[in-house]
Amino acid sequence: MTFPYPPTRTVEVFEDVAGVRVPDPYRWLEQETHEVRRWQRRQAELATAVIHDGQDPGAVRDLIRAYDSGSRPALPRFAAGRWFRAVTPPDGVAPMVVVADQPFGDGRPVIDLAEFGSEESPAFLSWLAPAPDGRVLAVGVCVDGSEHNTVRLVEVASGRVLDGAPTQVLHSAWAGGVSWLPDSSGFYFFALTGSPQEFRQEVFLHRLGTSPGDTTVEPIPVGEGSREYTLVQISPDGRWAVASHRVGSPIPVAVRDLSEPGTAWRPFVTDCPGTIAGHIVGDRYIAVTDVAAPRGRVVAIPLDAANPNDPAGWTELVPEGDTVLRSLCPVGEHLYLGEFDQTFARVRIIDRAGAVTGEVPLPGRGALAAPFFALTALAVGAPADDFVFAFSTLTSSWGVYRHRPGETQLETLSAPTVTLDAELEAGWAVAPDGVAVPYHVVRPSCGDPTRAAPTLISAYGAANVPLLPQYQPDMAAFVAAGGVLVQAYLRGGGEFGRDWYQAAHRERRHVRDADLVAVAEHLIAKGLTTADRLALTGGSDGGLMCGVAVTTRPDLWRAVLPREPLLDLIGGIRDPYLDFVIRKAWADPDDPAEVRRLLRLSPYQLVSPGVFPAVYIQAGATDPRCRPWHARKFAARMQAAQEGEEPILLHVFDNAGHGAATPHDVAVAQDTEWLAFLIRTLGLRGCLSRPGPT
Repeated sequence: MTFPYPPTRTVEVFEDVAGVRVPDPYRWLEQETHEVRRWQRRQAELATAVIHDGQDPGAVRDLIRAYDSGSRPALPRFAAGRWFRAVTPPDGVAPMVVVADQPFGDGRPVIDLAEFGSEESPAFLSWLAPAPDGRVLAVGVCVDGSEHNTVRLVEVASGRVLDGAPTQVLHSAWAGGVSWLPDSSGFYFFALTGSPQEFRQEVFLHRLGTSPGDTTVEPIPVGEGSREYTLVQISPDGRWAVASHRVGSPIPVAVRDLSEPGTAWRPFVTDCPGTIAGHIVGDRYIAVTDVAAPRGRVVAIPLDAANPNDPAGWTELVPEGDTVLRSLCPVGEHLYLGEFDQTFARVRIIDRAGAVTGEVPLPGRGALAAPFFALTALAVGAPADDFVFAFSTLTSSWGVYRHRPGETQLETLSAPTVTLDAELEAGWAVAPDGVAVPYHVVRPSCGDPTRAAPTLISAYGAANVPLLPQYQPDMAAFVAAGGVLVQAYLRGGGEFGRDWYQAAHRERRHVRDADLVAVAEHLIAKGLTTADRLALTGGSDGGLMCGVAVTTRPDLWRAVLPREPLLDLIGGIRDPYLDFVIRKAWADPDDPAEVRRLLRLSPYQLVSPGVFPAVYIQAGATDPRCRPWHARKFAARMQAAQEGEEPILLHVFDNAGHGAATPHDVAVAQDTEWLAFLIRTLGLRGCLSRPGPT
């Protein structure tokens, strides 16, 4: 079948990277010109027409909305005995923030974010942080889906927007928004020093009641030229400040004694390739670390240590065990220790000496809600006396619960709304090097396990980020439509500790791709599916995984669906943000041998004429991380190279970014088209069903 793709010209452009000459025939698609936007719009129109041909888009959208009702809620933030949370009215396009005496009490509105946006550019709440005294609320507002947000200050009693908020733009919410001083007089925040494209950031200090021009750069010694994220943590008593540095594997890089005016920041743990992620407890930094413990242990480091880089001076509170220790959350005099037990959540309670005093009775085998990166999880705000958390499983949606130290039962604050009529099973495939790669299968109860089923693999395997056994509305809708979901835990992710992550890091990145192929071939050999009924999806770095899979093993797939993808590693070097990511996680682009290795892993450069499966690439027009030109260039090259009958489709959505700040209606439209493509390609027509009661 021939598809009417928009005409796409090529150019004679070559990029010289460390002496390696790389052709780039679609370089012109990196620009945001009228020609490119017109081409992009025609691609989107074609994708929508092909995908929805013969389908009822309304029925698919209704299915997405039904399962979206179980989406992960935003957890409330505690301050001065009250709870602040975001609420989106059923007919509203922007959320409002309410304050209540209980985490999910009715409360009263503080601010409606609609006043910060417009009908064309609705405001998105990136984060919220009430001052410790509860009098002022700081919120991060994004209006274009990009994640770039600015600080707004609201008087809680009146709802009045205060003058004098800092004007710097925050690149994202990855550094937690703002870190309030315990006396509520001001806050630290991490923001851009120039344009977002330059990707230069610093920690700033802002005092309430001053003008934006009085906001000052905080001279934290993080190392010259570092582009890593930094989050300031402050002890509840106001004495200590710690600067945690690095978004994926944070370390407490600097410390400051605030009790002595004029005392400068001094280096703390600066020489550490691993993770030290924790909180200030008294005069110690108590943290989960993978130093000398790949699965993690809990240690205490004196904040006045003479040589904090030497682990011999650390006190071990909880030794390494069979589970993977991941996070700590201070609750009163206790610390709640988050762990992974074969990917499933476990939470133990320890005292400040490391003694285990109890375990949280979780509602099932699933996952706690957690930020994407470990650094963001350190932004806990004012300490509460209760442990409030969100929890879900692969087959039941998110609920919110409260646990009080010493109690044996949970309190349900917000019950799950969706239960998937499906069965869960576990399995593993053997990678080429003999390592077992685990996966979970979510199969509709009405399916026949003896017959090959339309199957979707979802995977990530990068950046020490764990893929958790949690509820995902789009995946749930796919299962409800009759598909089988396989969630694969590939090396490079954070599910099984530091060794699992490092096994597919930098020069070993190809291991992730081999793990994926091993899972796909295992599922086919087992008879769960066949190559003509198997699809693959992944986002961001997982989108790159999809690009490698479709160009190197097109025979394995019926459909491949990259979302918000990174697809051109060579072109990414010209983008300051991606240059930072590539140097950190992939290779040194100043080394010719490393550049040649990048070429063997970069999907855009891997495209050559051949027969490819159906491809649907989805991207956001305002994505600040994987800019839409990655998707445009890859789609153009794939369309030109396709010698088979299947479509290569591209849809770049307006007012959408990398996902974290995309407006809800745009996200629903994205999920609807994504699911409709799977229904069309895998033959799921007529299987649509609605969620049953929980």
